[in-house]
Amino acid sequence: MAMKTVHSKQQTVKNSRGFALLIAVIFMSVMLTFGLALGSLGYKQQVLASSAIASQYAFYVADAALECALYADQRDNIFAYNRDSVSTPLFLCDNNEPDLFTRTFRDDIGGTSIEVFQYRLSLDSGKHCADVTVYKYSAAQPPNNLTTYLFSQGYDVSCATVTNPPDGARFASRGLSAYY
Repeated sequence: MAMKTVHSKQQTVKNSRGFALLIAVIFMSVMLTFGLALGSLGYKQQVLASSAIASQYAFYVADAALECALYADQRDNIFAYNRDSVSTPLFLCDNNEPDLFTRTFRDDIGGTSIEVFQYRLSLDSGKHCADVTVYKYSAAQPPNNLTTYLFSQGYDVSCATVTNPPDGARFASRGLSAYY
């Protein structure tokens, strides 16, 4: 009978080895799953944080461009409604003149005439870009007693990237407006 006991101990030891291997494989699978989940979460957080920074740059650029246009209009009155003028007034922002600019006229349904100025500004030594649009209503019948509406769209990339984006380019843009 003693031999039978020894034989069952050897069989128990053999079964234990397989069981320990199974536990080790399950444990490693669970740890790998946690590691991959944490890695994925960390990557998503990094992408979200970098997009928040890009958005903040775009907002500040839009704000700076809007302030430049407000300053030019309030101080120098360069956007005064003048249908007879043939030139587009220019202003400095970050010690640079606008890269692109246009001037058009639109007639509103209510008979109000609108002069529209559009500018593309390169800011922060060419690292960031902003588009500014100024709507100047004729003094005859401005809607709701408003004579000026400004809209500024800021980008976190250069004007070259905004004008001609490469394939797969991603950039943030934020806009601000003011009217008076």
